Amino acid sequence: MGVLLSYILLGLSLAAPIGPINAAQLDKGIKNGFWHSWFLGMGATFVDILYMLAVYIGAVSFLSNEFIKLFLFAFGCFVLIYTGVEGLISAGKINRDSRAKGDTILKCFFSGFFLSITNPLTILFWIGIYGSVLAKTASTYGEKQLLLYSGAMFIGIFAWDVTMAALASTFRRYLAANVLIGVSVVSGLSLVGFGLYFGWQALQLLLH
Repeated sequence: MGVLLSYILLGLSLAAPIGPINAAQLDKGIKNGFWHSWFLGMGATFVDILYMLAVYIGAVSFLSNEFIKLFLFAFGCFVLIYTGVEGLISAGKINRDSRAKGDTILKCFFSGFFLSITNPLTILFWIGIYGSVLAKTASTYGEKQLLLYSGAMFIGIFAWDVTMAALASTFRRYLAANVLIGVSVVSGLSLVGFGLYFGWQALQLLLH
């Protein structure tokens, strides 16, 4: 049980650092509430599952390909900047009783999916961290335990998604409208910042 809890905590600690997904979840939660924020996080988690399977079956060489990295950095730059600018444009329209028009739960799910699948840091995480966890666990335990502990990691990631969605929807309920606008602006700017960073990485790969 102690080992299982340690893998759940590992999943929590890996999901917790502020990045594009957390910023987008915060923005959606403030503008639309818990379910929109949570489904955006679930879209990103679905990508985590896909990458985990890719690493598990040994597709690391494909994900490490320079052309694939260049494409993902460039496309990630576009997606993040577009999402950030869209968030900044709609930030001024926030109040505690309104909801952003056109933001369906399904749209939020696919926003999280595309934000995550075009994020090269997600790939590097699963190749680097999960790859090393996989190697260590495989050498110590059997296949059943490997699947169990991988599932425990996702329980941690899932718990963080729920926490972020609850936190964002709580902000929406209790904070003043001008504070909500400020948080949304910061979230939008952070997404644009991540997009510019990915664009710079794509340029460096292109000129390498």
